[in-house]
Formats: sequence, structure tokens, C-alpha cells
Amino acid sequence: MQPSPSEPSTPRTPGTVLVIGACGQLGLELTAALRQRYAPEAVIAADVRAPQDPEALAGGPFELLDVLDKNRLEALVAQYRPVQIYHLAALLSATAEKNPQFGWQLNMDGLLNVLNVAVQYQVPQVYWPSSIAVFGPDTPREHTPQLTIMNPNTVYGISKLAGEQWCEWYHRHHGLDVRSLRYPGLIGYKSLPGGGTTDYAVDIYHKAVAGQDYECFLQEDTYLPMMYMPDALKATLDLMHAPAENIKVRTSYNLGAMSFSPAEIAASIRQEVPGFQITHKPDGRQAIADSWPASIDDSAARADWGWAPEFDLAKMTHDMLAHLRVAELA
Repeated sequence: MQPSPSEPSTPRTPGTVLVIGACGQLGLELTAALRQRYAPEAVIAADVRAPQDPEALAGGPFELLDVLDKNRLEALVAQYRPVQIYHLAALLSATAEKNPQFGWQLNMDGLLNVLNVAVQYQVPQVYWPSSIAVFGPDTPREHTPQLTIMNPNTVYGISKLAGEQWCEWYHRHHGLDVRSLRYPGLIGYKSLPGGGTTDYAVDIYHKAVAGQDYECFLQEDTYLPMMYMPDALKATLDLMHAPAENIKVRTSYNLGAMSFSPAEIAASIRQEVPGFQITHKPDGRQAIADSWPASIDDSAARADWGWAPEFDLAKMTHDMLAHLRVAELA
């Protein structure tokens, strides 16, 4: 018998965990964090293709999986019987705008396939990331509330908003313990940009370490919510290991850390790379950024399960540059 949504429970220590989309920016780092937390062989990494770097996911099992292939997904869940599924496979904002029908299909049908197989095999927990892309041009841009006007104008945002409602529906109708975070732009040093509107805040550090100037596709005063990858990993794991009775939001939690503009991140870099220069040539991603929040009110996450970020812009810049310099020398 499946638990009702109102029954409190604490997530079980995983026997096996399935990470779908493990080769993406978040997937690579979340898989590594899960393998560090649990036995490496218990965390099953899965993606539609093998990682470009064979060593990237070499610490544990890897399976080829197209999440749109329902039979293959069901076979893997039946084989491994995971107690947690982290479903990360998606087409990001700028990429989905170039291929909207496939963006909708992957983002929506992939999620429904995961939710259905989780119900069928009684998977105790599912994690699915949402995004600040669920908001739109009529949403309050400053300190965007947890509950507010949401009218996204990108395929990515539309699919994420619909996905949030499906997650809440499966929790309400099936008792599925599905949890979600609305990520801001994620910044990390272990992978290259993957087609998102906030990707400039990753690429700019690579250019700085390489001794190159950076041409930004956003205007210098465009503020967007951002988060350093270690904080994103911490938030994800904290959410997934919080008691179920503490999870009051079953669509997706607002999540915040810092907010800055391209001009401010460039100034932060110049503190450690004197002479670094940035120019601006806005493209179609500017309109997407203009429709998103400038800062986030994440008070619900802080109150419900104790969320608190550790990195600000200066601390992140120092850490990013240090790691990228080590990688350059390797």
C-alpha cells in the first residue's frame, strides 16, 4: 500500500539510486556527490549517450537510457529497484527555443514516463528540477515570491510549469514523494555550458583563465539569480533527505543564493585577473533573460527545511578561478 501524502516519513537510506541525465552539467556533479555519500556502485548513472570523458562517471555503473524509451526505462527500474530517481534529462532554455517540439517532448514526456514508472514500481522518492524559467514577464522581478503570477514565454519555462503541476498531481493522487527545486542559473567548473540563458556566467570564467576577453550575449546591467554548484548540490540533497512532513510545497520550491549582472561578475573577476575585459553583444537570449526574475524570495525553503546558501559572488569567483587554473595545469 502506498502512503497517503499526509503521512510523515523519513527517506530510507538508498539501496540504489538512479540518476537520469547524468552526463549534463548538474548530472555529473550530482552523481559524484551521491556516490560520495553512498556506495559508488549503488548510484546508477544513466544518459542517452556515454560521457565524452570516459573517466567522468567511471566510479560506478553507467547505463544508456533515452528517457523517452518507456520500455528501456521500465527495464532499468525493474532491474535496479531504486529507492530514489533523480530525473535531470531536459532540453534547456535557449536550445529548446531552437527546437520547440522536441523540447516539449523531452521535457514533458520524459517526466511523465518517470512519474508513471515510479508509481508502477513503488519508487519511494523522485527528484525533478524546475527552474526560474517558470516565471514570466508579468511576474514581479524583484524578490519573486513562491506563489505569484506565472506565465512563461519559452518552451522550457512552459514545460517546467506544466511539470510542476504534474508533480503535485502525482503526489496528491498517487502518494508519490516527488520533490523539486526551481534552480536559478547554475555555475560550476566541472563542465562546459549546456545551452541555457545563464550560461554566460560559466563561460566567462573559462575565458578569464585562458587569458581571453569575453563577449557577453546579455546587456551589462541584466540581473539574474545565480547559484554556485556546491550550493545547488547541497540544496538538492538537503531537500531529498528532509522528513516528508517538512515538505509543504509539492510543485517546486523557490531557491536563491545571489543575484548579479554581467558587469558585476566581470568586476569580481578583475579582482583576481587584472585587465580582464568584457564586451556586450545581446542576442535572442536577452529577451529570455528580461522575462525572468532578477532576484528570488526563497523564504519557504528556508522555513520548511532549513535552506541557506554558503557562497556569495566573491567567494564563488575565487573558488571557480582556483579550480579552473588547476585544470589548466593538469
